[in-house]
Amino acid sequence: MKKIFLYFLCAGITITYFACKQSNTNSDQDLSAFNKDSLAQHIKMLASDSFQGRKPFSAGETKAVEYIQNTFKNLGLESGNGNSFIQDVPLVEIAPNPDAVMKVHSAKGNFDLQKTTDFVVSTSNPDSLVSLNNEELIFVGYGVVAPEYNWNDYAGIDVKGKVVLVLVNDPGFGTDDTTIFKGNTMTYYGRWTYKYEEAARQGAKACLIIHNTKAASYPFSVVQNSWGSSNLYLDKRGSTEPRLALQGWVSADAAKKLFAAAGKDTSLIVSANKNTFKAISFNEKVSLNVKVKATYNLSHNVIAKITGTKRPEEYIIYTAHWDHFGIGKKDEKGDSIYNGALDNASGAAALLEMARVFKQSKNKPERTIIFLSVTAEEQGLLGSAYYAAHPVYPLNKTVANINMDGINPAEKTNDITITGAGQNDLEDYVTEIGKTQGRYIAPEAHPEAGHYYRSDHFSFAKVGVPALDCSGGIDVVGKGKDYGKKLADDYVANRYHRPADEFDPKWTFNGGLQDMQLLFLVGKKLANETTWPQWKAGSEFKAIRDKSK
Repeated sequence: MKKIFLYFLCAGITITYFACKQSNTNSDQDLSAFNKDSLAQHIKMLASDSFQGRKPFSAGETKAVEYIQNTFKNLGLESGNGNSFIQDVPLVEIAPNPDAVMKVHSAKGNFDLQKTTDFVVSTSNPDSLVSLNNEELIFVGYGVVAPEYNWNDYAGIDVKGKVVLVLVNDPGFGTDDTTIFKGNTMTYYGRWTYKYEEAARQGAKACLIIHNTKAASYPFSVVQNSWGSSNLYLDKRGSTEPRLALQGWVSADAAKKLFAAAGKDTSLIVSANKNTFKAISFNEKVSLNVKVKATYNLSHNVIAKITGTKRPEEYIIYTAHWDHFGIGKKDEKGDSIYNGALDNASGAAALLEMARVFKQSKNKPERTIIFLSVTAEEQGLLGSAYYAAHPVYPLNKTVANINMDGINPAEKTNDITITGAGQNDLEDYVTEIGKTQGRYIAPEAHPEAGHYYRSDHFSFAKVGVPALDCSGGIDVVGKGKDYGKKLADDYVANRYHRPADEFDPKWTFNGGLQDMQLLFLVGKKLANETTWPQWKAGSEFKAIRDKSK
């Protein structure tokens, strides 16, 4: 019996050894399957002038959607939405035309705020005319309702049908007091989109955010350039979801005028950083008419899948947006096509390359892998938001989301930056796998900017799905951080959201492949384990996931 036992013990060890060795060999083969020529060819095609900048509703959308869908088909992937690779996304394009001035009436006299100079407004309301008619103005601090922080700026005041004035970012920003929210690291409560959502839930008619360059992480000129023209929104006809009649921003100088007319000064802003703050009426009335032109149309998400071998009804979703800004204002070289090579033809291409490697892998995933290429990210994460509201696969069976928004076109980096670090367990996967690449986790350069809330992974986080967004940092192998920072700064200054974001044949994509391999291994680990990643204590999304179980 002892000899038989030893025989089977040795046999088991031998089988386990060779199984592990084979598994490691297959993993190495998977990683080596990532191909920069394949990646570059996809980027070059999607970012070509013939795709006209891939704006939703344009001929560029048609080409991009067809290209991505046909690539999925040619790879042999399954259709991700029943018998179709397409999920229709109903959108409305709204072009507002506000009066030249916003009229303000106060006990200290009347005055006008000038369009663009003092204020910008937008609306998701498709009515032909949207108006403020002597509506009361109420200052509600940061406009935050956060039970986990024992914070309610709307406590004790009724803002129904009124205009609320709020501060950008979180309570405590700029005070160096880390006991208030997360100090200078923005939470979702600091994001401007949250301010409008909460104001609508409270029944306000309009919400105006006071601009501050440091707190917003961009100058008022960015707001002036991106607001006031036509914008896309989800088509919510028939929806009972509350929404504002108008939403917008006022400049810091305009805010000073509003405060002064109410007999208030900056001490009121300071008091808003304490949970004892009470909202206050400015005893001012505001009036503004906005003419609206609304156009309804369909855009499209593209979805493919690889069905899991053991737990096919549990899902890992990789996302990347295919859209950009189309044809717009000419730059100094006379170029008007916003090709969006890095933002985000590179991410869309990485999604296709990720799908190819998963499909060709000898180790088939035990959970189902979804590849979701979404529309209208640049218009407010609309494609991913629509999917989150109309999921093809149950959200409570969706294990995780891994997002790719921009792929490193240059050399490998020693560091990895996790957007919004401290949110969920997926970060621990990145840390562990990053070490096998000889890499370390570096802190975000600007945590106050709230980048976690500014790409498609956030749409999944909002509905409780642990979501990951990470990339290579600036510590370039052999060249250091200064070199990497110079590359990053140059991109932001000269190419980001400009026609100059074009394909460059000099790109090596060594760093991009390194990051893609990392995210592949994260997805593979998720696909082949039985546990579920969780939100960390203190995350504003933990309670949502907990309720869905």
